[in-house]
Amino acid sequence: MSLHDPAVRHQALTLLRSGARNADVARKLNVPAGTISYWKHTDRAKRGECPGAHRSFCSRCEGELDGSAYAYLLGLYLGDGHIVQNQAMHTPSLSVACADSWPGLMDLCESAMRAVFPENSVCRVRRKGCHQVKIHSKHLSCLFPQHGPGRKHDRVIALEAWQQEIVDAHPWEFIRGLIHSDGCRIINWTTRLVHGERKRYEYPRYFFTNKSDDIRKLFSDTLTAVGVEWTTLARGSDPFNISVARRASVARRASVARRASVALMDAHVGPKY
Repeated sequence: MSLHDPAVRHQALTLLRSGARNADVARKLNVPAGTISYWKHTDRAKRGECPGAHRSFCSRCEGELDGSAYAYLLGLYLGDGHIVQNQAMHTPSLSVACADSWPGLMDLCESAMRAVFPENSVCRVRRKGCHQVKIHSKHLSCLFPQHGPGRKHDRVIALEAWQQEIVDAHPWEFIRGLIHSDGCRIINWTTRLVHGERKRYEYPRYFFTNKSDDIRKLFSDTLTAVGVEWTTLARGSDPFNISVARRASVARRASVARRASVALMDAHVGPKY
């Protein structure tokens, strides 16, 4: 059986469609990795999953996707990101809005885009009070299949199996991306009577606010997976807020759990900067 026998290609595509890595398929079938990448790309393009010519590099189709950077960028996209098709450019663009108050966030967003799209240019577009960190690529639909018409909270948002595997492997990066887009770390305060004297206590709280029930569930499910306790807070009658807080409590066990949760968030996420 020759190296490029149709049966070999069929076997390779079967393995690739089941989620096998390019390198593993190449070793198993003794086929050059570049050939495997080409077969995978053309197969996905034929099925409409990966538009564009082969010369347009896709880190998912043809390379090894940087899981950590992708998990963070996915969180940013689900929060403050959007994909648009520019008719003049003939290439869709991904934009993530970053407030000027947090220049470090812009740097992190740009670094993640460069890692996920190593052959594409990243730019910053000035807007009132913020910058849009932007990249153009024909493969945005490959990497962000959640894109669709209308607002995110008006349509179903669910991760594909390969995306969930990346989030499971890099949960804190995903959480950080969501917090950096639609979340914050603040200091709340309350008062308590101590020996007849009212004293003020301050405590940190993480908030994540999003209108999409699906996106909030992705956030809360990932928090649960890493051992962070959370609660839902309603805005009026709408449960738009997910909270992770440490506050005074008569239940010592609950208080300890909250402190541990906030400590985890501080260690892996921290405030925007």
